[in-house]
Amino acid sequence: MDEKHGGLPLRGSARRGPGELEARVLAALGSAPGPVTAGWVREQIDPSLAYTTVVTTLTRLHGKQAVVRRREGRSYVWRAVFDAAGLAARRMRQILDQEGDRGAVLSRFIAELPPDDERLLRLGLDTTSAGTGS
Repeated sequence: MDEKHGGLPLRGSARRGPGELEARVLAALGSAPGPVTAGWVREQIDPSLAYTTVVTTLTRLHGKQAVVRRREGRSYVWRAVFDAAGLAARRMRQILDQEGDRGAVLSRFIAELPPDDERLLRLGLDTTSAGTGS
């Protein structure tokens, strides 16, 4: 296991889990010294990946508004807007926005949480409420 990459093996597995490459790209961008090229990202996450795979992933993240890009010469430099947790939260919000009965969806979501996750959610809500004076 490789500590640099969050303890996840990079090579040797034929299939990545859903969102795994996006998460690695966002993690690399999050640790970048500033806007970076797709080649830089590729070197950070797995030099054996095809350059086009990294560019495709960055382009998809750009479409999700999780990264921004700026033209520099003939290519782009990329910068993260969200980290992996921020991107997941954004996806959750988009799904919730598509539902008619938000209360029912949220109630079901909370009811199905494991106790530790429910505790974290309650703690987060308490912290948020305390910060807004609600």
